[in-house]
Amino acid sequence: MKCLSVVSFLLLAPLLMAQNLKLSKEIKVAGDLGWDYLSVDEPAQRLFVSHGNVVNVIDLKTDKTIATILDTKGVHGIAIANDLNKAFITDGADNAVTIVNLTTFELIEKVAIQGIKPDAVLYDKFSKKVFVYNAKSSDATVLDAVSNKIVKTIPLDGKPEFSATNAKGLVYVNIEDKNQIKVIDANKLEVVNTFDISPGDEPSGLAFDTANDRLFSVCGNSMLVVTNAITGKVVTTVPIGDGSDGVFFDAKRKLIFSSNGEGTLTVIKQKDKDSYAVLETVATVKGARTITMSKTTGTLYMPTAEFGKTPEATTENPHPRAPIVPNSFKVLVVK
Repeated sequence: MKCLSVVSFLLLAPLLMAQNLKLSKEIKVAGDLGWDYLSVDEPAQRLFVSHGNVVNVIDLKTDKTIATILDTKGVHGIAIANDLNKAFITDGADNAVTIVNLTTFELIEKVAIQGIKPDAVLYDKFSKKVFVYNAKSSDATVLDAVSNKIVKTIPLDGKPEFSATNAKGLVYVNIEDKNQIKVIDANKLEVVNTFDISPGDEPSGLAFDTANDRLFSVCGNSMLVVTNAITGKVVTTVPIGDGSDGVFFDAKRKLIFSSNGEGTLTVIKQKDKDSYAVLETVATVKGARTITMSKTTGTLYMPTAEFGKTPEATTENPHPRAPIVPNSFKVLVVK
């Protein structure tokens, strides 16, 4: 038995080696407002960063801001559609979707929607549809990505967060206030299944392993939940840092990255489709709660800023936020 244990350890050791990731640099970006999601245009190696009322576009070869997309009030998400040369941007304060040319960044159209506070957004290349998730009206507005026309509103019976696609006709979205994942048929445009992901609480970021049909939800109770995307059963849970709002799955390295607002990055190794282990915890910066990765380079990007002192709670503002230090917004680079 001892020999078997040693052999097993030696076989597993290469799979569990730390990646020695570290915060390598910071990209400074002008502006003092808040932020949410960010997305990479892989062919062009450009990073689209939501930032208050604008979207900053950064050339990842030079780390320079090459464009600022204006009039995206309360921006949250950016969906890249390379095959259509479009980016779809959710304007949370305007209840609208801004559609821009992916090459020139010029406005194509601004589409007003009935959904309230559009947040996360997903482009599903399989169906050529854009799914806009509305936080306050608990539904999804669906656009035809070719014509830019609204084709349907899908009730979700809860607050939607991030979304993922299996690229075969199914779209998945975390429901934060119900601890669920809703499954949407991308052709019928209706909810066809609901997964309970307890013990995960308040799921936000979502990533998908298409090869193994596994969903990865980061939750408000410092837990990553792995769900079988076919059966809806919870496979396992893995501890993560506090305040995560983003997760990314690197299919090449079989790694899952959870960006934690406390100022850490949890790196999880996928040993096989049902077995996972924390490899390391990388120090980042407080507030870096969302994440994306360049699949071309394997480099990770997380936005944050410096914070001042949190004001005292009042009756009018019982949960005050610390103010952002002027001119401190930046994108962290981890590799």
